[in-house]
Amino acid sequence: MLFNYILVAIRNIRRHRFFSAINILGLSVSMAVCMAVIMLVADQLMYDRFNTNGKSIYRVTSRPVTSAGTPTGGMDNATTPLALRDELMNNYTGVSNAVRLKRGFGNHWMEIEGRDINIPVSGYYADPEVLQFFQYELEEGDASTALKEPFTVVLTREAADRMFEEENPVGLTLKVDKDLYKVTGILKKTNRKSHIVFDGLASMATVKSMQAAGRGANELDNWFNYWEGWTYIMTDESEPVQNITEHLNRIYEKRIAINKDPEQYRAKFQLQPLFEITPGAFINNPIGPSMPWIIVGFLSGLAVIIMLTSCFNFTNLSIARALSRAREIGVRKVNGASRRNIVLQFLSESVIVSLFALLIGLLGVWMIKPFLLQLNFARLFHWDMEANGAVYLACLIFAITVGLIAGIVPAMMLSGFQPVKVLKKLHDVRLFSRLTLRKGIIVAQFALSLIFILTVIVLHNQLDLFLGKDHGFNHDNNIVVRLNGAAYDPFKSALSQYSNIESIAAASHLPATGESRGSGFSNEATGKDWVTLLYFSVDEGYADNLSLPLVVGRYFDATNPKSNSDKIVINEEALKPLHYASASEALGQQIMFQEDSTRKTIIGVLKNYNHQILLMNISPMALLYRPENFDLVHVKYSGDKSAAMNSISAAWKAAHPDFKMDAGTMNEKMEVFYETTLGDLVRVVSAIAALAVFISCMGLMGMATYSTEIRTKEISIRKVLGSSDAQIIRLLSGNFMKLIMLSLLIGTPLAWLLNNQWLQMLAYRTTVDVRVIVLSSSLLLVLGLITIGSQTIRAAFMNPVDNLRNE
Repeated sequence: MLFNYILVAIRNIRRHRFFSAINILGLSVSMAVCMAVIMLVADQLMYDRFNTNGKSIYRVTSRPVTSAGTPTGGMDNATTPLALRDELMNNYTGVSNAVRLKRGFGNHWMEIEGRDINIPVSGYYADPEVLQFFQYELEEGDASTALKEPFTVVLTREAADRMFEEENPVGLTLKVDKDLYKVTGILKKTNRKSHIVFDGLASMATVKSMQAAGRGANELDNWFNYWEGWTYIMTDESEPVQNITEHLNRIYEKRIAINKDPEQYRAKFQLQPLFEITPGAFINNPIGPSMPWIIVGFLSGLAVIIMLTSCFNFTNLSIARALSRAREIGVRKVNGASRRNIVLQFLSESVIVSLFALLIGLLGVWMIKPFLLQLNFARLFHWDMEANGAVYLACLIFAITVGLIAGIVPAMMLSGFQPVKVLKKLHDVRLFSRLTLRKGIIVAQFALSLIFILTVIVLHNQLDLFLGKDHGFNHDNNIVVRLNGAAYDPFKSALSQYSNIESIAAASHLPATGESRGSGFSNEATGKDWVTLLYFSVDEGYADNLSLPLVVGRYFDATNPKSNSDKIVINEEALKPLHYASASEALGQQIMFQEDSTRKTIIGVLKNYNHQILLMNISPMALLYRPENFDLVHVKYSGDKSAAMNSISAAWKAAHPDFKMDAGTMNEKMEVFYETTLGDLVRVVSAIAALAVFISCMGLMGMATYSTEIRTKEISIRKVLGSSDAQIIRLLSGNFMKLIMLSLLIGTPLAWLLNNQWLQMLAYRTTVDVRVIVLSSSLLLVLGLITIGSQTIRAAFMNPVDNLRNE
């Protein structure tokens, strides 16, 4: 019986190729989206699941609190003070093992930040137990001793192959920054996924050796540095997790609450299960790629919406096509077929169509996968969308479910035909005669499509605004060179020899890219509380290089650089929080710098400029002279860009022949953030808009097809009585045009309202004006007309004799 259902289903699909092709195409597009989401979520759910002790492992996170111990509402941090590990292990029960990972070795994992091209690895300092703790298997070396000695490192197999020619580089040395590290282990190459991303792990004993030599602060015993490292614990099965939470609360009271300084940053500790890190909640300072649940929910919800609209379109087309099979249903019933048999027949056809769509959708996913993985977010979070047997099984079950959902309505409706009625008076048969629900959904689909189209236009305009906005400083003809630990003065001296180099300046951060550093400042004269200002460490040539105008005062002294260490320049926005009535009043006043408890004299007030990304308003900021923080060199040039780059390259080779140069124009560097965030968003929403419009047009085509099917004889009679083709087209198109116009009336105010809501969150924003509304409405109207015309024109030009021959 099942074989017979499948055979008849395949015959009907082949017989009605046009309808079948539209059904399969519509479903395959939406299935491709759903399968891509399934693969993405499945990929995230594979992280850390290889660890057999995973259910006992927790990451300790920190939640910001006030001096009274109440939550501030700020975002949780994945990082904690590094002193926490020894405190837990030595003074409390219930923790069988604990490990730390500390910043500072090699580069950071986030590709968006850029890597120091002179440092070959990204990684962390780690406690010696880290390999057994996370069940990292060594191909070479001894896991129990590999990270015990100072200046030892364990590399991944990929990193070892990249840096060494030897198959087994254990015992060889690797230079990271200015230190030599001995390779003591090589990790096995594996497909296991971990939320911790690194090329190598160096021993925590290295940090202690550096501190003993006076290199760096003692962060291992600092209870108020919450940003330097990550702490993981493994709990005893014999002790409830609640007890560990109580231990953490006691540690907070004992080590942190005792500091009564109201301006001191403080946070309480919480436990995050290993398997809830990714997917997980939004969190500051992640140690590796982690997809927040809110993104999973958003993508899943979007996929479900697209899938449901496709199912409804499938239903529309199935009903329209099924009218031509009404006599078949009547004959089947007369010959003894039950309603159950008819339902199973239609469901088998819809499931087969869905399976065909699954195959095409899978092909589509694999075709677009390389493009998806090139998105900045995909590269940032190391998505690979690998699929396994479980993923393909989930896709198969999903396709069968979709087929059943899409086919159940037409199956139930059509199986209810009465044999006498369909065999004697087929023209009296009507399905959804009022069509209220179907029309409503078509209107909703097109209104949603209008919202997407208008949103794409607004996003594109907003991106153009960000990229073309005047930031208040001159960033043209400026090349940025990252020092990456190289000395600034020799490079500056070499650059000054070239006539096409106009000015040179050093800084700690690049303006208008989201990079900055903050600290507390206080006006001693007023005795007011600490005020947080963002600050850039810059040299004496910075203001001239970027053409930053001063309101009053002067800039740092180029003739006596040492005198600049106790000076500060602030912007106009900083006057109010520092309690100065005017720029002139601030000039010459002293303020306290909380970071090192030094006093800084205000020597100048800058005119406000956009030192942050344009998503934010101009905030209070300061410029300090701190050469130890210089990481960037701004090189302003004249003439040809390629000639300037050649001069810069030659100067770099002369000053630092052993270092590779990392350089790019300031415009390119500033555009990276916007392209990474808004650029990807424009591309994703554009793809969603295209799918929404495509699916809406499929639904409209279904209704147009249905209308022409049931009005074939009416159209033929009108043509015989003298109606022109144009009159027939207007007749058939009129109702559909009303639906589209209604969708425009509903969608336009909704699109305007929704887009203005998110635009209000931006400091600098475009507008949803008449041009945007007219453009989006016109585009949707044209697409709707093309869809309707494809069916109404075909009906208008049919031969009436063919339809009235047997009447």
